[in-house]
Amino acid sequence: MHTDTERCVRAVRSKDARFDGWFFTAVLTTRIYCRPSCPVVPPKVENMTFYPSAAACQQAGFRACKRCRPDTSPGSPEWNARADSVARAMRLIGDGVVDREGVPGLAARLGYSARQIERQLLAELGAGPLALARAQRAQTARLLIETTGLPMADVAFAAGFSSVRTFNDTVREVFALVPSELRTRAARSSKPPVTPGVIALRLPYRAPLNPSNLFGHLVVTAVPGVEEWRDGAYRRTLDLPHGHGIVALTPQPDHIGCRLLLTDPRDLTLAISRCRWLLDLDADPVAVDDQLRSDPLLAPLIDKGPGRRVPRTVDGAEFAVRAVLGQQVSTAAARTHAARLVTAHGVPVDDPEGGLTHLFPTPGALAGLDPEQLALPRSRRTTLTTLVGALADGSLRLGTDTDWEGARAELAALPGFGPWTVEVIAMRALGDPDAFVPTDLGIRRAAQELGLPSTPAALTARAAAWRPWRAYAVQYLWTVDDHPINHLPA
Repeated sequence: MHTDTERCVRAVRSKDARFDGWFFTAVLTTRIYCRPSCPVVPPKVENMTFYPSAAACQQAGFRACKRCRPDTSPGSPEWNARADSVARAMRLIGDGVVDREGVPGLAARLGYSARQIERQLLAELGAGPLALARAQRAQTARLLIETTGLPMADVAFAAGFSSVRTFNDTVREVFALVPSELRTRAARSSKPPVTPGVIALRLPYRAPLNPSNLFGHLVVTAVPGVEEWRDGAYRRTLDLPHGHGIVALTPQPDHIGCRLLLTDPRDLTLAISRCRWLLDLDADPVAVDDQLRSDPLLAPLIDKGPGRRVPRTVDGAEFAVRAVLGQQVSTAAARTHAARLVTAHGVPVDDPEGGLTHLFPTPGALAGLDPEQLALPRSRRTTLTTLVGALADGSLRLGTDTDWEGARAELAALPGFGPWTVEVIAMRALGDPDAFVPTDLGIRRAAQELGLPSTPAALTARAAAWRPWRAYAVQYLWTVDDHPINHLPA
């Protein structure tokens, strides 16, 4: 979008928050870059230039606006709606892969050479993987500076910088303030965290956001000991590279409140990325709803509650296991089966609030389980143990960087994996916005009530007009039934 100057100028003049994250406005006279919705008076057109990423702005010598804080914009929805190498690379960079594994590690995961990835990212984003990772480190550093009392040296290494000097230089260059000045400004404008060790921050999103199905779905299917709803917040444990974490996510009118308790602050970037992925916060709901609303049978559902998101997962392997446990049983039964696995094979954690007890077991921990101990039909036991074995030995990978169609084929080849299970995993674990479950009982009931074709083949043909947003159409169709997943918990 950044190449369409006329459209960008209109977005800046109207202060349209919908375009935050799509592009950034750099002001030639002040050498500052902003988000499109920056509240200051827009500069003259001849003084504006546009970039596709914050990293590209920083590479060009611009510093972040202190008023609109462009580094806190929602991410571009483009990366979650595409499955090409650039989109997959951006999702991996968001997960902190470059900081942990370097550019060679990023390239290896994508099946390309480091030079190819560098060239593709430069062509589309105006910055290579190192510059994009640097911009993200700067944002992580700012969060740690403003929301914790960690010494600056600890902040530097937790944010992924190789030295304190590099940390100081980057913060000064990006924010035009030294780290201590950032902390002083934050102390004047906000309250400190209530609980020592807790990192409290806001997760921005593009309006509208309908929290009812998003949090309703997560809470109704919550696994005891791993997830819970408490005091208006969805809480769950996180398995992170340097230790476990606990997150509490609270829906607010203009953001999602996020409180993180981490074993190691080096996991902050990944924890935030997983929370945003879980709640689908980088979606563009206006674009999605506009297309779905063109179907007269869907329009009343969308007008009744616009901005529905797809509830995802923080771990693809975890969700795949839970999807198998949920085959042809009630939600309550699926939770019971999952809770038994958690108790027997999950790693215990300490929760200061006392409600969460375990991490969900990893495929490696489940690889040695005795099938005879599972209270499941024999065929389901085979399905589960085969899935766990494939996940444990690495022959099956389910992550934000996974190729959607390739993963579908691999899942369909496993015993006991039908279209429903494959598509649910594609929707919620892989994040494919076009995943569709025409065989789902709730979808078939909704189709019958709305006058849509009720057979899977006919409904799939009708749903072609909803592409590439069929996963969002599923969320609206599920609202036809008065099911608890459609309601925000009390």
